[in-house]
Amino acid sequence: MSGNFVRWSQEKNIAVVVVDNPPLNLLSSNVAVELLQCLQEINKTDGCRAMVLAGKGKVFMAGADIKELAGLVSFSRSTLPFTGVLHKTLNYLENLPIPTIAALNGPALGGGLELALTFDLRFASETALLGVPEITLGLFPGAGGTQRLPRLIGIPAAKEMLFTGKPVTAAEALRLGLVNKVVPQNEIFTVSKEMAHFLTSRPGKALRLLKEAVNRGMETSCAEGCRIERDLLDRAFKTADAREGINAFLKKRKAQFKHY
Repeated sequence: MSGNFVRWSQEKNIAVVVVDNPPLNLLSSNVAVELLQCLQEINKTDGCRAMVLAGKGKVFMAGADIKELAGLVSFSRSTLPFTGVLHKTLNYLENLPIPTIAALNGPALGGGLELALTFDLRFASETALLGVPEITLGLFPGAGGTQRLPRLIGIPAAKEMLFTGKPVTAAEALRLGLVNKVVPQNEIFTVSKEMAHFLTSRPGKALRLLKEAVNRGMETSCAEGCRIERDLLDRAFKTADAREGINAFLKKRKAQFKHY
């Protein structure tokens, strides 16, 4: 698919998504709508077993479209339709069955960081800055940032970022657990795609069930999460790949997964 602001292509078994809304790749409602369409297509495409997303150029996403928000503020209009579009897209992305990687090729601020938080893995370039500066506008994140950020890095660290609006460097983001890896600017897309390709070598059905176990478990108690884990593992045990993996281990050969 190639839209006005978002496009994606399939490279072997991975989907590569690029947000292209120059100059800062802002998260407007139009971008969110096109991104959702891309994600829905990817979810229906055979062979796509992992996904990578980056921003065009040297910016991942510098935030929401302030001009779009200005119109809402000027006329005291409800923000609910705008945030509703963002939540629909980001919630869909968070629960996309396949592993997802955000290649933070530059600043990920405001809505850009909120987008990044919905990914399974986040790789950042050395030049990336990550932050939620909405408080400097008399606002606060409205696309899941107040909920996902504390769950990821803990309440105190999240509140400091949210209250001050100050961004953190890639190195500090790594220390906080906000990103998984920091790599040179010119390697960020390559490294992210290499990881995505590696993940496609893992049994696809088990990965989907594993992601579901983590995502659903994090929204409930540990006891209920363990019940979810048990049920999903039972489903994994019944797959052809589980039989192949166990037989390959016993026979000391490399498993040949079929991803079902």
